[in-house]
Amino acid sequence: MQIRDLPYADPGVADARSGPRFLLWLGRNQLGGQLKALAWGLLHFCGVAGLPLGVGRAVQAVVDRSGSALALAGALIILCGVAITLGDTMLHRTAVTNWITAAARVQQLLARKAAELGAALTRRVAAGEVVAVSTGDVEKIGWFVEALSRFAAAAITVVLVCVGLVLYVPELGVVVAVGVPVLALAVLPLLPRATRRADVQREKAGRATELASDTVAGLRVLRGIGGEELFLGRYRQASQEVRRAAVRSARMWALISAVQVLLPGLLLITVVWYGAGLAQDGRIEVGELVTAFSAVTLLMYPLRHFEEIAMAYSFSRPSAKRAARVLALRRTTEPSGVEYGRPSGDLYDPATGVLAPSGRFTAVVCGDPDAAGLLAERLGGHPAADADGAASVLLGGVPLDELALDEARAAVLVQDKDPVLLSGTLQELLDVPSSGKVSAEDALKAAQCGDVLDALAQASVDTDGDGDGDGDGDPMRTRITERGRSLSGGQRQRLALARSLVTDPEVLVLDEPTSAVDSHTEARIAAGVKELRAGRTTVVFASSPLLLDRADRVVFVHDGDVAAVGVHRELLHGNADYRAVVTRETEEEQLDGITAIGELAVLEEIEESA
Repeated sequence: MQIRDLPYADPGVADARSGPRFLLWLGRNQLGGQLKALAWGLLHFCGVAGLPLGVGRAVQAVVDRSGSALALAGALIILCGVAITLGDTMLHRTAVTNWITAAARVQQLLARKAAELGAALTRRVAAGEVVAVSTGDVEKIGWFVEALSRFAAAAITVVLVCVGLVLYVPELGVVVAVGVPVLALAVLPLLPRATRRADVQREKAGRATELASDTVAGLRVLRGIGGEELFLGRYRQASQEVRRAAVRSARMWALISAVQVLLPGLLLITVVWYGAGLAQDGRIEVGELVTAFSAVTLLMYPLRHFEEIAMAYSFSRPSAKRAARVLALRRTTEPSGVEYGRPSGDLYDPATGVLAPSGRFTAVVCGDPDAAGLLAERLGGHPAADADGAASVLLGGVPLDELALDEARAAVLVQDKDPVLLSGTLQELLDVPSSGKVSAEDALKAAQCGDVLDALAQASVDTDGDGDGDGDGDPMRTRITERGRSLSGGQRQRLALARSLVTDPEVLVLDEPTSAVDSHTEARIAAGVKELRAGRTTVVFASSPLLLDRADRVVFVHDGDVAAVGVHRELLHGNADYRAVVTRETEEEQLDGITAIGELAVLEEIEESA
């Protein structure tokens, strides 16, 4: 896999049973890249390991006053230098490629999972945790994948050097062969504690990221209630906990590094002391002593990769665990595999009895806003996680739960009560998969976005048509900030509605699409949506009389079941529970019906003015 080939055509199905299994799965899927990095790493480390032999042979050639031997030693040193240079360059190239491709695979898997679960994702996993997984955790996972091949090459090189020393100079080679495994394994008792501290650090960092994400998302509300200092204090406390955890983790890793320096130093002193005695007794030559000394010195370089792989695994394991937890999430139901084609017809929910006839504008009234949101998602084929065993919603008699995800979403589009606007231009915002029958202009007009377009035209000098700063630019080229934070709540809501109208699905489900706009705008939006969606099935969850009066059919859901069906005015006069929800009546007002009469008068007045 090369970087130019990214993204993957298919990132695969991850083994998300645990963090280590997920890391193993990533490694298996990049076996070719790992073998390439291993080969270049062996060339690099063997070049490093060959230098002591060349230096030792050169010293011995000088002692023996042999010019030919010195020339051979020099050629060996040059050859090792070429191997080191080429191996190091290509090892870095292939290792970084492994890192980037692993990170890209994980990000593609996360993006696919987010698209699969939709709004249900943030109800099952905190939004901050998803952000942490897709940013910092991806880097940690990529680091482990990158370090794995380097560690394997270093480990093989260490074994080869130890075996070579035993064969070349047995008296010192045995000492090195016994000492090096002790160096490599000496830090093992410290790794569990270091890993636990790294886990705590990552957990606290994830909580801090989640808190920061939630604070930024709700900054406007916090300013409105004067709660910035409260949340800043909480984030300050969370960040200090992260700092303390990081310091404790760093202390343990510093101890591991100290052990990695101390023990090799002791081994080096032992080799020099013992080897000098052997050379003095004439049991080994000076060149052999230099070779053994140089080999032990250069072994410190590959041995450092033992510490790196331990750190990489300790930091990547909790990151992989979090990624696996997100990737392990599943839809509550899976497609049956039966080819139904694109269904059409009446939308019916057997669990509640809600029926939305094909081609009509149906309004649904629920006394509980949370229940309304869950029912809206059910109508879109996204049942709640705890809805196992509940009957599937039917579209034209076809169970939505049994459709493939792309087919279900193409047939039924659900806009929740808090839709998200992605950053980009307005043209990019409205450039969504659609039938092509509804233009962006018609959708913006139906959603009453005229004032929004005027505001966007004046928002940026870059879109000014003649450069005179008079705001006559193209609003479609004006950039919208992340989540539309530069817009008011009503403006965001109308742009999201326009985006939904552009898609022109077979069934459009809207959950409180006008809760943030004024009454006159709401009345015009109701008329515009009904006109634009003529002949298409539209379901609106609302309690506003202005929307309800425009509906062809109103369904009142009470305690999880359909309690009444009719038109708004009939239900307002004939159903006390419905009237209480729509008009927010108290029990005393329900007795005399004063509010209902007043509501009808207001409704007629607004209709006349609209």
